Amino acid sequence: MENLDKIVDLVEVDWPSKRVLVVGDLMLDKYVWGDVERISPEAPVPVVRAAHNSEQPGGAANVAMNLAGLGASVMVIGFAGDDDDQARLKNLLELKNIEAVIVSVRDFPTISKLRILGGNQQILRLDTEGRLTPPQEAYDALLRSALDQLEEADAVILSDYAKGVLSERVCREIISAARSRKIPVIVDPKALDFERYRGATTICPNLRELSAAVHSSMSDLEELFTAAEAMVPNLDLSYLTVTMSEKGIAVLREKSRVVAPAVARQVFDVSGAGDTVVSIIALCICCGLPIENAVQLANLGAGIVVGKVGTVPVQKFELLAALSSDIGLHASEKILPLERLLIRTAAWRSVGEKVVFTNGCFDLLHVGHITLLERARQEGDRLIVAINSDSSIRTLKGPPRPIVGERDRARVLAALGAVDAVIIFDDRTPLRLIDAVRPDVLVKGGDYTEATIVGADVIRSWGGRVKIVPTVEGFSTTKLIEKSLAMS
Repeated sequence: MENLDKIVDLVEVDWPSKRVLVVGDLMLDKYVWGDVERISPEAPVPVVRAAHNSEQPGGAANVAMNLAGLGASVMVIGFAGDDDDQARLKNLLELKNIEAVIVSVRDFPTISKLRILGGNQQILRLDTEGRLTPPQEAYDALLRSALDQLEEADAVILSDYAKGVLSERVCREIISAARSRKIPVIVDPKALDFERYRGATTICPNLRELSAAVHSSMSDLEELFTAAEAMVPNLDLSYLTVTMSEKGIAVLREKSRVVAPAVARQVFDVSGAGDTVVSIIALCICCGLPIENAVQLANLGAGIVVGKVGTVPVQKFELLAALSSDIGLHASEKILPLERLLIRTAAWRSVGEKVVFTNGCFDLLHVGHITLLERARQEGDRLIVAINSDSSIRTLKGPPRPIVGERDRARVLAALGAVDAVIIFDDRTPLRLIDAVRPDVLVKGGDYTEATIVGADVIRSWGGRVKIVPTVEGFSTTKLIEKSLAMS
């Protein structure tokens, strides 16, 4: 992935500092999970034996859930009925620290979608929604709340499911106010006429929605994209961002286009994938990442979501785990301060990976060091190498050590395939670092015993273990230095 160092910085450091305002159609997604055992004798339909029920915020609320899962601060605004479903929806949002302004509308039920699943297969979906248009005072209240929240927003997402919230007036006033404050607006559209989204930063239709908007067939992408490119200046957009399922995401500007291929994944359910895409794009845009890089990351997030059953938002640790193969090819992304190391470690653990820790000076890297690191890596799934800083080595070994400076030592270690992260520490021992990271395995060379290994007792206190690996005879930094001096 291009600009990987900047992308990882955004995910780990910048996204938690961003606040996104989501305005749109709130829903409650309900699930009945069970197994199909037979066909009903009453009608030719499957009989589902229910095992358990679950509920999840849906629609614009699922966009908010994605943003929260990615680490951002979120405010979501929309309509709902004055009913039990609204209370459950609000409670689910609050559990994820999502602020919600839900305007209650009389005679307007909270929109819900009840899905009945047999195994991983959806058997039936039952939708509950109102047919009446909310009164003008409901729109007035919604707009007041949205415009008030713009003062603290870094980006705005208009999540349109064509259920009545995003009227022409609501879209026009929010986009105009955001634009006057230089706040990017990202639209997930449902209206056939995109005119109501005029002036947004980008509109993110899928191919079917784009086809309906430009009155061009989906079967001819060249014709469709040419018509869409002309829409960009006509609607005063920065660009169009078109999701194309397994074909990826296209970024269309006037007379230019870029297509980011999709990430190959086994697809179980496409529910919510579009919400993940707009959430990631919004966070990338408000952090200044070029849209061409943003859609690559959005593809990765969508690939994670379609591998799940039901409407399940993406989590930051899942995105970092998916990036891990790319991170492994970039040594600079493995050298981390403690704060980012803890984030990275949490991402590894979230997918069940075992963390191994070793430490040392690693001055003049030699075969003995390489063997130690390779054997340490075999003790788990991820290896953290902590190295003494230059000042720490001088305290321990005296001048003229170290021979190689701390940044160069870290860079060389990070280039090794066996190493997943490198951190530099100033203390005489790594005890405080071990206590912060809490590795599963602590590895040291054969010139130590468990009694002389710093942190051995601490790591055993939380169920970790200590592993001593044999040293390679005849190799040490001291001997390399002595040999070099003898030859000079």
